Amino acid sequence: MYSMTGFGRGEYREGGIELTAEIKTVNNRYLDVSVRCPKTFSGCEDAVRAKVRSSLTRGHADVFISLTDKRRRAKSLFVDEEAARAYVQAAERLAGLFPEVQNDVTLTAVLRQPDVVRAEEASGADEEAEAALDAALSAALANLNAMRAAEGEKLAADMLSRADKIEGMVRQIAARAPLVAGEYARRLEEKVRNYLKNVPVDESRLLTEVAAFADKSDINEELTRLSSHIAQFRAICGEKLVGRKLDFLIQEFNRETNTICSKSNDLVITRLGLEMKNEIEKIREQVQNVE
Repeated sequence: MYSMTGFGRGEYREGGIELTAEIKTVNNRYLDVSVRCPKTFSGCEDAVRAKVRSSLTRGHADVFISLTDKRRRAKSLFVDEEAARAYVQAAERLAGLFPEVQNDVTLTAVLRQPDVVRAEEASGADEEAEAALDAALSAALANLNAMRAAEGEKLAADMLSRADKIEGMVRQIAARAPLVAGEYARRLEEKVRNYLKNVPVDESRLLTEVAAFADKSDINEELTRLSSHIAQFRAICGEKLVGRKLDFLIQEFNRETNTICSKSNDLVITRLGLEMKNEIEKIREQVQNVE
């Protein structure tokens, strides 16, 4: 079992390349990957997303890439000839307008003007930089998944302990359920005798009412399904990617518990049902953190 929340960091420090990859994940119903990286790696964003998607199935992942390239590489300069010509022509026009002013425009002065000369940016990452990115990203994903797995173990332990509590309450309800019809029959007979005083009670009519009540408040089917759901829950918790399965199963937990509360007509069972709903809600909140 993996938690959807985690953090992983990977580094690459070789040959003048210093590259760091960080991945932070949080809860999300679907998988969403956001990448922030230097312009050098702008062409690699799809590859980064694909690599992250190969390790995650749900959650929102923020990927941060930082690069310091200390390698000695030949640099090139771009000369904007049109901009240089415009500066020179402007100087010549001004010289014509003000002949008394010395024209001291030199080539060095033109080179100093904005936009005339600028360093050419690299068109993209070379093979060495891409290999460094892949290595750092792999390390970050490995560290991220290690943290998510550790957190997943804690989530599983917490949810399984709550499933144990729910199972204990199911047993209490199962022990209490057979007594409900008997108590209803006793209360009904007592009320009828109080109303009728000395008039004989129609036992057959009384039994009919009790039988109808027992049928209406029968929760054996719901208790059986709940026990089955608990067994499935434990089995699923032993798997890796369980979020969607558990989310569906918890809805079934709630459905059966609601039915028990509505059919029981017994304060003790209703109280236990409400306690179960409380534990189920806590499990549901935890399931939202599971991949």
